[in-house]
Amino acid sequence: MKTIKSKLAVALIAAGLSFSAAAANIKVAYDADPVSLDPHEQLSGGTLQLSHMVFDPLVRYTQEFEFESRLAESWKRIDDNTFQFTLRKGVKFHSGNTMTADDVVWTFNRLKSSPDFKAIFEPYSEMKKVDEYTVQLISKGPYPLVLQTATYIFPMDSKFYSGKTEDGKDKAELVKHGNSFASTHISGTGPFVVTSREQGVKVEFERFADYWDTASEGNVDKLTLVPIKENATRVAALLSGGVDMIHPVAPNDHKRVENADGIDLVTLPGTRIITFQMNQNSNEALKDVRVRQAIVNAINNEGIVKKIMKGFATAAGQQGPEGYAGYDGELVPRYDLKKAKELMKEAGYENGFTLTMMAPNNRYVNDAKVAQAAAAMLSKIGIKVDLKTLPKAQYWPEFDLCSADMMMIGWHSDTEDSANLSEFLTMTRNEETGRGQYNCGHYSNAEVDKLVEGSNVETDPKKRAQMLQTVEATLYNDAAYVPLHWQSEAWGVKSNVHAAKIVNSMVMPYFGDLVVDEK
Repeated sequence: MKTIKSKLAVALIAAGLSFSAAAANIKVAYDADPVSLDPHEQLSGGTLQLSHMVFDPLVRYTQEFEFESRLAESWKRIDDNTFQFTLRKGVKFHSGNTMTADDVVWTFNRLKSSPDFKAIFEPYSEMKKVDEYTVQLISKGPYPLVLQTATYIFPMDSKFYSGKTEDGKDKAELVKHGNSFASTHISGTGPFVVTSREQGVKVEFERFADYWDTASEGNVDKLTLVPIKENATRVAALLSGGVDMIHPVAPNDHKRVENADGIDLVTLPGTRIITFQMNQNSNEALKDVRVRQAIVNAINNEGIVKKIMKGFATAAGQQGPEGYAGYDGELVPRYDLKKAKELMKEAGYENGFTLTMMAPNNRYVNDAKVAQAAAAMLSKIGIKVDLKTLPKAQYWPEFDLCSADMMMIGWHSDTEDSANLSEFLTMTRNEETGRGQYNCGHYSNAEVDKLVEGSNVETDPKKRAQMLQTVEATLYNDAAYVPLHWQSEAWGVKSNVHAAKIVNSMVMPYFGDLVVDEK
């Protein structure tokens, strides 16, 4: 297994930049580690978790989903299409370079070229430098979600990522699932420096001595992130003292964690939708809306929530949860086995057919078990399922190829808004704009596309909500995908670790602010 030792960390030490005396040294176990050190390679929870440790965004959410300043000290709207950010002065990158407007503009341009992120930034024409510490984000038209977008701009060290590698490759090159300079080297402004990384084994971090946020009470000087795939093994590591914090805690393990001495269970309601997409390009039967409706009616997602998730989720009938613009209380789960069989007969598939299904086995809570249950439910309407589950690192390359007839995908809205769910999961696939980047159902509806695009320039909240409700209703009637549930979140932590203050429903803990008491 390849070990990557951070050249940046060695350079820092050689330059005499020591880290502060160790106040706390903790170990955190997730179900998988980040697939890359490149913050723009994959739009995923693991990437964003890493970004909040090694980088800082312009703006970030509080636990209450309000905005707080980070590298943008302040902001204001100049006109309908122009939003201005004033940057903090004196912010250092881990390399020692000083962050300026040039780094923010460089980062924005790179995000616009990222296959995964460019859809988020498609509404914008440019990021313009006004002076060394002022930038303007200019949209193509009126856009209601500018601050939401700013939470995804983590300024990169443009000087560090510029130039050529020893073998002549561009250091700024962005390669999905590849071995680029940015995927193995990292320099951010964040609270932690990556000191070493063994893919699939551990990532080690140390506190950045020149971190700009001196007001932070965080006292973690060393942090080790370890991937532990199995739920029971992860819990055992916490209970035995091998790690200080874990995520997720599977529903079956909640009581075990709650009842353990010196251990706390921290829970939050989640907004991540878990779904199956039905690939209309790979299986002819799935082009028939009646077959798709039959599949939705055959899968008892309320039963999955009760039996597999142990109630630690909310059965879904639509993309966005209650509270999101576009939510419609009438779009409820619709398990009806009798109706599912009638629809199959009506579509000419009374004797069923065979389809392939793929799901990860270490990305979402009980993901493999949920897939197994769904496959068993489909057998009751004559659909024989060839199911394959894979670790996250192997699953995403297969998902990018839409390798099966049904594929599991979970999504937390990047903007805490249902339009973002449609932009990535149900809009017509468009490589140029990034729309539909994760639409492996190959669902395409021009009216849905038009409404979502319209909502992105509609600044009247009431009108916008109505447009997105029409989108949700259309997807519901078309059975564009299989809604399963909104996944709740749970962390297990030692009682001296004040995790409740730094975790959030986005599953992007702000470890730089974590306080750990002496044992």
